[in-house]
Amino acid sequence: MFKRYTFWLWVAVVLQLLTALGHSLSFFITPVATSDTERQLLELMTSYQMDMGGGIHRSMQQLLNALSACFPLLYLLGALNNIYLLRKRVEPSLMKGLVVIQLIVFGIGFGVMAVLTFLPPIILTGLVFMTLSISYYVISREYR
Repeated sequence: MFKRYTFWLWVAVVLQLLTALGHSLSFFITPVATSDTERQLLELMTSYQMDMGGGIHRSMQQLLNALSACFPLLYLLGALNNIYLLRKRVEPSLMKGLVVIQLIVFGIGFGVMAVLTFLPPIILTGLVFMTLSISYYVISREYR
């Protein structure tokens, strides 16, 4: 079981879905200020509208929400690609190519998370990267 690349890809799928779901929860949680400085920051983040040109005015919170929506969508895309190709039982060389692409994308994502965020996204992105790495190693060893 642990020696089959499909096992590790299914583990990656579960972790990708958990990461997407976990990050989506941030859209349902309202930040609460614990000091006057935080209160002022949250007020400015939500109320101050910057002129983006072309008649578009957005707050920093709106920009943050837009970027924050891309993170779970990226992980959902990775999981759905893996599910589709695993169910189609495509040849291992095709899966190996997909895993390489995902290793590059999710590896860069893991690096960004490790430098710029906090423990939950660091751990989840690290686990996805690790299971994809194991999958690549196993598929490379099985199908040279």
